[in-house]
Amino acid sequence: MARVKARDLLELADRNLREAMLRNSLTTLGIAVGVASLVAMLSLGVGLQNLATERLSRTGLFDAIFVAPQTNLNGFGRPVRPANTPAEPPRPLDEDARHKIEALPEVVEVYPEIRFPTEIRYAGNPYPTVVAGLAPSARSDGAFDGMKGAYFSSPSANEAILQIDFARELSNQPETLIGQEIVLRYAERQALPTDAAGGTSPGGGFSIVPREEKLRIVGIVATEPAAGMGGFGRGRLLIPLQVAETLRAAQATDLRDLLRDKPSQRTYESLTVRVKSPSQVQAVEDALKQMGFAAFSLLDATRNLRLVFAVFDLLLGIFGSLALIVASLGIINTLVMAILERRREIGVLKALGAADRDVRRLFFVEAGAMGLLGGVFGVLIGWLIGRAINFGTNIYLTRQQLPSITIASVPWWMVAAAIAFSIGVSLAAGIYPASRAARLDPVEALRYE
Repeated sequence: MARVKARDLLELADRNLREAMLRNSLTTLGIAVGVASLVAMLSLGVGLQNLATERLSRTGLFDAIFVAPQTNLNGFGRPVRPANTPAEPPRPLDEDARHKIEALPEVVEVYPEIRFPTEIRYAGNPYPTVVAGLAPSARSDGAFDGMKGAYFSSPSANEAILQIDFARELSNQPETLIGQEIVLRYAERQALPTDAAGGTSPGGGFSIVPREEKLRIVGIVATEPAAGMGGFGRGRLLIPLQVAETLRAAQATDLRDLLRDKPSQRTYESLTVRVKSPSQVQAVEDALKQMGFAAFSLLDATRNLRLVFAVFDLLLGIFGSLALIVASLGIINTLVMAILERRREIGVLKALGAADRDVRRLFFVEAGAMGLLGGVFGVLIGWLIGRAINFGTNIYLTRQQLPSITIASVPWWMVAAAIAFSIGVSLAAGIYPASRAARLDPVEALRYE
């Protein structure tokens, strides 16, 4: 038997699809609706995942490592010393250690968490509060996106940013505080000289001296910046970290420093180490542990987050695929009806030399064409649904005075996968009708009226 040319099959398929235009259009529309539901649901999953990743990334936690002194049980609850081994004094996390960590490759910033209780004076009245220092990299924190006023003009500027609740304590109209001066009253730590030359001996200790510093309010932030691993807020009055270190304000660790051999050298409860990219976090974390410190990053926690989103996307994909599977029943029905209507045509094709595989290919081409068109239109409809969801969500957020977000996203890979899946389901639905058409007896088909 002579094999039917591909061009002839395409022409026959095109003619057959045009002859039953309404029925084929409705079948294609059913496929489009199924693909649209699949794309709309998956776009929600992808959009929410991107939103969560973006928000967490902007906090600077993904490229950060939190370092603490090593003890029998480190600060994160994991044993670090094998059993039946003599305890060794933990390596202090002091200035020397900080400089060595800064010298590690791929490390771009090392800074402590400086936070201390104090009071400020504004308009002649005292207000107790907690002051926290912000590292230069904190500027990229999403908490400052909608702030009123401006960020610090420089890392060494005597400027302050107020948390909105604290600003309301100072004034009924917080915006009027921007540009005003406040007086920061704090306790400064000073080393005590004990030797004849006026230097500080190893057992010298330190004294606490009251100090004052004038600060200019430059901004008011509504949401609190990321607080690191401490589990509590940074503070209600934020100042540049460089300024906070210059103040040498007394902190909770000062009593512990009195028991050290070198009380004049400050130690840290923890340090935050920022690296160039999240991909380098593990290598730097291993290097810190080799130096004798406890180190922890949030990448371990994000693995669980990725697992949750993977399961979420899977469930959305399953529910979205149900509509497409239902649409495949329409393809089967359409092609089976086409067999009944075109039995004589199939008999003529076989009488002219068409093989069974040619008849199967003809029905596969028709099913694939409906799947392709349904997939393209379905992706377009799904994209429009996603845009409508984003539009409606942002209208609601705007009314709630919240920033706009993208809750549904349709990446290019989803477009390609949805169209390919639509064609695949359509071809699978066409297997039975194509096989049934190929098995027709040409003599019986020619007799069919």
